[in-house]
Order: sequence, then C-alpha cells, then structure tokens
Amino acid sequence: MLNGLLDTLIIECDKALKTLSMPSVEAGRDIPGSDLSENEMTKAEKAKSIALMRVNHSGEVSAQALYQGQALTAKLPDVRRAMEQAAAEETEHLVWCQQRINHYGGHVSILNPLWYAGSFTLGAIAGKAGDKWSLGFVVETERQVVNHLEEHLAKISEKDLKSRAVLEQMKEDELHHGTMALEAGGAALPAPIKLAMSLVSKIMTQSSYRI
Repeated sequence: MLNGLLDTLIIECDKALKTLSMPSVEAGRDIPGSDLSENEMTKAEKAKSIALMRVNHSGEVSAQALYQGQALTAKLPDVRRAMEQAAAEETEHLVWCQQRINHYGGHVSILNPLWYAGSFTLGAIAGKAGDKWSLGFVVETERQVVNHLEEHLAKISEKDLKSRAVLEQMKEDELHHGTMALEAGGAALPAPIKLAMSLVSKIMTQSSYRI
C-alpha cells in the first residue's frame, strides 16, 4: 500500500516537473502557422503577444494539472483514458505557446507552479466526486477556455499571423474536448461552482498577463 502511494507520488511529481519545464518536451503536431511569415511588429504589439500567449501558456499548465488530477481519481477506466488523452493533447498547446513566447524573447509566468498545484487538487476532487461531475467540470472548463481564446483573438495584433494560427487551432481542440466530455455524460455544474471557476480563472488571467 505504502509503496503504491509512493510510486504514484513519484509519477505525479515527474509529470508536474515535465509540464513546468516544457522546453525539453516536443509537441506531436507541428506548430500551427509554421508556413506563415513573421511580420514586422511594434514593440507594443510584441509585448501584447507575449502577455496574451503567457496567459494561454498558464492556462495550458492548469489544464495539464486538471486532467492529471482527474485521471488519478477517475473511477471508470474509459474516463481515465479520456483524461490522459486530453492531457497529452494539451501538451501540444503548451509547447506551441512557449515557442511563440520564446520567439519574442518573453518569459512564462513565474506563478505556474501555483496554478499547477491548485488545478491538480481541483481535478482530483472533481474525480473523487464522480465521473459525471468530473466530465462536467471539463465541459465548463473548456467553455471558459474557448471564451478566453476568442477574446485573445480579438486583442492580438492582426500582424501576428503565427500566434493567431496557434490560438485558432487551440480553440478548435478545446471545443472538441468539451464536446467529448459532454457526450461522455458530463453533468451540468451548479451555478455557484461555475461562478467560482470564472472568478479563479479571472485571477489567473490577470496575474499571468503581468507576471
């Protein structure tokens, strides 16, 4: 029993370290917009792109942690596998965001370890609550993520073609994740929980935008 818990702890710590040190991880798919040109941008436009992509990077760190936490406590094998697959796909988003941040000489949020720990805990709690609630948590999370991506597409410079291509692909993938969770039996979350998730998301967004 103790050995099993220790093994699980080591595995989860390894996953966390890999997520938080993403430069050493390669994405499966090529970065969207790789065939597009890099247009000349002003200093302010570059700063805006860095800040927005840093927010998205933090969001993907949180998504990784959320799915890993849910996979750890999910009761049905099919749900567990779905969470693990979603986490793998989110890894690509993480790498894409980091590549765009690196291109402009920016940095990821120093608060990422905090977002990972909090999201992992929430995911594990959601998984323990039952698979329908865990899946419902995914549905609502992805709905909010899609809304954020749409806002970012409206804010980021039209000149930043590559970052826009990344955001568009991320939006498509997140919509797919949310639809799959809904079709798998995700339950609608109570309004207070949705509101709490929205408030936490706003705190993360505003903090990661700056640091």
